[in-house]
Amino acid sequence: MAQPLDASIKRKYQALTIGLVAGTMILITLLAAFGVINQYIQSVLMSIGINIIFASSLNIVNGYMGEFSCGHAGFMAVGAYVSSVLSLILFTENKFTGAAVLPPQSAVFLFPLVILIGGAAAAVAGLLVAIPSFKTRDDYLAIITIAANYIIMTAINNLEVVGASRGLMGMKSTLFAMSDLIPLPWMLIWIMLFVVICVIAIKRLMGSVLGKGISAIRYDEISAEIMSVNTNRMKLLAFMFSSGLAGVGGGLFAHMLGFINPSSFNIMKSTEGMVMVYLGGMGSLSGSVLSAVFFTLLLELLRPLQILKWVFIPLLLILLMQFRPEGLLGNRELIDFLPGIKKMSRNGVPKNTGKGGPNHGTAS
Repeated sequence: MAQPLDASIKRKYQALTIGLVAGTMILITLLAAFGVINQYIQSVLMSIGINIIFASSLNIVNGYMGEFSCGHAGFMAVGAYVSSVLSLILFTENKFTGAAVLPPQSAVFLFPLVILIGGAAAAVAGLLVAIPSFKTRDDYLAIITIAANYIIMTAINNLEVVGASRGLMGMKSTLFAMSDLIPLPWMLIWIMLFVVICVIAIKRLMGSVLGKGISAIRYDEISAEIMSVNTNRMKLLAFMFSSGLAGVGGGLFAHMLGFINPSSFNIMKSTEGMVMVYLGGMGSLSGSVLSAVFFTLLLELLRPLQILKWVFIPLLLILLMQFRPEGLLGNRELIDFLPGIKKMSRNGVPKNTGKGGPNHGTAS
């Protein structure tokens, strides 16, 4: 008889969470639209959102699956360039097709599709890592991922059609077209929406049977195979899903800046992702979110130091490995530190010592 009550509490908790997230997003949008939040604060908030997507996606491979990917920024680059080229062709006058293929104002409705196509292209590029990962691990996989990062960067550097090393620009025109139709901070809105979508997607994947198979590889790949886990399939899924989300972040990053070049996605960008993953905790989604917020704010504080900030950031990683190798949250989620909320959100009723047994009345 206790299960319906517990399910009701869980639904109320989920509704409260959705309400808080939606309310926060609406509040930020209104404050930005009326100029209460200036452009600088908006840019910091957008950078936080993109870093959340970037760190959370890398955590699928480095955290949940326990592999060691060091070239994640390469997939971010694929998403950035593919979505940027599509955006220019569809909504602006450009060097590819001349006039825009579609009315610029249609970007309000089609912009998410452009970003998702960039993410799909990045997922396909993830095959560069997924297939070699079937027979390699640890240091060897790290070398392969770094090589993939350099392969992608070198290819873009030699593609004159997308500006080669000079870079690609003009994506801001898409945002101007959206603002002309409805005067809202569209880039901020899209980034917030994609952050929520990506976090929910990762949470649902890792809570599913497929997610358990991915996590099984982290503890013992041979044992996982013995227990009928198709480890090659799990690696393929993890790498492609992780790369696809990185591509989504790359597309948003390109449109936020309005200009990209290959150096925006070099090995230093991949290092930023690893710092955020290990700072938050390997296998902790909420840890990735918290570390992305902290790391972005730290970068802003260190901005006056310019190049010297790249002395402090690797130093932060070294200190982290020495004194807190498990990161801020380890492999736990934020809810694990709030037992009252965890109890309400848990399926089934808590254990009891009544005559019905320790789990009487619960669903398995």
